[in-house]
Amino acid sequence: MSSVLEQTTFTTEQLLAMPDDGMERWLIDGELREKPMTVRNRIHSEITAIVTYYLVNWNRGRPEPRGKVSNGEVGFRLGRNPDSTVGVDVAYAPPEVVRIDSGDETTLYEGAPLLAVEVLSPNDTQQQTSEKVRKYLEAGTKLVWVIDPEYPTLTVYEAGKLPILYNSQQTVSGDPYLPGLIVPVGELLQ
Repeated sequence: MSSVLEQTTFTTEQLLAMPDDGMERWLIDGELREKPMTVRNRIHSEITAIVTYYLVNWNRGRPEPRGKVSNGEVGFRLGRNPDSTVGVDVAYAPPEVVRIDSGDETTLYEGAPLLAVEVLSPNDTQQQTSEKVRKYLEAGTKLVWVIDPEYPTLTVYEAGKLPILYNSQQTVSGDPYLPGLIVPVGELLQ
């Protein structure tokens, strides 16, 4: 029997059973990715709080059935066999994903968020971020926002389109997937 270190393909259940030892872990096509857990800082926390505020207020104005807004490394199982399971800083899960029962006792959503928001931390690499963005879009996520506090920008990714970079003087829209959602980028990056 192989040890965890020798193993090459992992399941979400194995991922969830790993110790809480200061490592951030996720799966991409069954391959384990890990890095030391980022010590969150004030700027990261403020940005995720402001994004959550805008999304919650937008969601409250939507007709039923509504999706759910989550933050704080909410988990999404983007695919199975091989599993892709990731944590995201802020996400909007549409009603059809919210209704799916994952069949386990985790807090994971089964399926892709409609919007995934990643706030870059100092130890995030371009490769890790690109891989997550690619996997979100492949799984059906309509919008991915990557917020970079160091170079105050927000980049919007959509499947089949070139990324669009926004600066702190601009506003970003959720249209057409999140109709009516308008966020002033400068308020996120103060």
